[in-house]
Amino acid sequence: MIRTSPRTPLRLLAVLAAVFVTVPIAPAAAAAQPTTPTLTWSVQPADQQGPDGRRWVERTLDPGQVVTEHLAVRNFSDGAVVFALKAADGYLTDKGRFNMLASNQQSADGGTWISVQQTVSVGPHQTKVVPFTITAPRDATPGDHPAGIAAAVTSVGGTVAVESRVGFRVMLRASGTVTASLAISGLTARYERSWNPFSAGTVHLRYTSTNDGNIAAAGTGRTTAAGPLGLAARRTTTNVEETLPGGSRTVEARLDGVWSVGRLGARVNLTPAVLGGDPTGAQIEPTTATVTIWVLPWPQLALAAALAVLALAVRTTLRRRRRRLTQLIADARDEGRAEARTSALAGGAPQAS
Repeated sequence: MIRTSPRTPLRLLAVLAAVFVTVPIAPAAAAAQPTTPTLTWSVQPADQQGPDGRRWVERTLDPGQVVTEHLAVRNFSDGAVVFALKAADGYLTDKGRFNMLASNQQSADGGTWISVQQTVSVGPHQTKVVPFTITAPRDATPGDHPAGIAAAVTSVGGTVAVESRVGFRVMLRASGTVTASLAISGLTARYERSWNPFSAGTVHLRYTSTNDGNIAAAGTGRTTAAGPLGLAARRTTTNVEETLPGGSRTVEARLDGVWSVGRLGARVNLTPAVLGGDPTGAQIEPTTATVTIWVLPWPQLALAAALAVLALAVRTTLRRRRRRLTQLIADARDEGRAEARTSALAGGAPQAS
C-alpha cells in the first residue's frame, strides 16, 4: 500500500498511482514508497536539462549504432537516497501491462543493449539527470527489442530483502525489414441456443493470437459465422491488443442472432497493425482461420413436430367429423326411404266395409 506524508505535494498523487513493488515496472514516470512513509521517487525519460515529457524512450537504430539518452531520478523524500539503476528485457504481462525482468533473471535481448551507471545518489527533494547509452549489436536482427530501465531501492526486513523499483519502457527497434504478423491457433466455437424457436442463438469463438512477426503489433479480427452457402451469416469485429514479438493473447468473440441451421462455419480474418516507429515498408501479413460445428435446430424441430402432431390431430378430427356427418346423412336417407315405403304400403291396402 502506498502512503504519503503530510509534506508530500498533491501533485505527486498521479505519480504515486504508478508505483510498483518488487517486480512490476510502470510504463511512464512513477513514484514508489518501498519502506517508509517518506521514501518516494520517480523516474522518467529526460534530456540534459531534465524530464522532457516523454512517457518512454523509443529509438530505431542501425546495427552497431550507439546513441545516448537520459533519465531523470527525482527524490521526493526528506533524506538523501542512493538508487540502483538497472536495465532489463521488457515484456507484457497477461493483463497487457509492460514489465521488465526481475533483477535475478538474466536479460538476453534489448536489456543488454543499455549501459547505465550502477547507482546514483539523489538529495532530498532533488532531481538528478543520468545519461545512458544504447548500443545496437552489429548482428542485431531487424525488429523490436523491448527493454526497461529503472531506479531501485532494496530494503531488508529480517532475513527477507525486498527490491522496489520504478522505471519506464525503452522500445528499441533494429532497422531492416520488419514484419507485422499475428498467427491464430486453437480456434474453437460454441453455440449457445435459445429454446425459444423464434429467437436465434449466439456463437462464441475463442482463439490464441501469437505475434510471430518481429515488431509489436495489434490486430483487428473480422469474424463471420454462416450456414451452408452463406445462409444466416452474422459478422462482428474484435480487437487484439498490443502484443510484443513472441507474445500471445487470448481473444474471444461473440456473434449474436445466429440461427442453428445444421452446419455452421466460423471464419476469423486477422489483420495486424504496426505499433510504434515508422510503419513505412513494413510487411503486413493477414491470417485466416476457420472452424466448423454442427448445430441441430432442436427448438425449431420441436416446434415443427408439435405443429405436425397438431395438424394430424386436426386432420383426423375433421375426417372423423366428415365420416360421422356422411353416416348421419346416409342414415337419414335410409330412414326416409323406409318411411316412404311404409307409407306407400299403407296407402295401397284394401279398405274394410
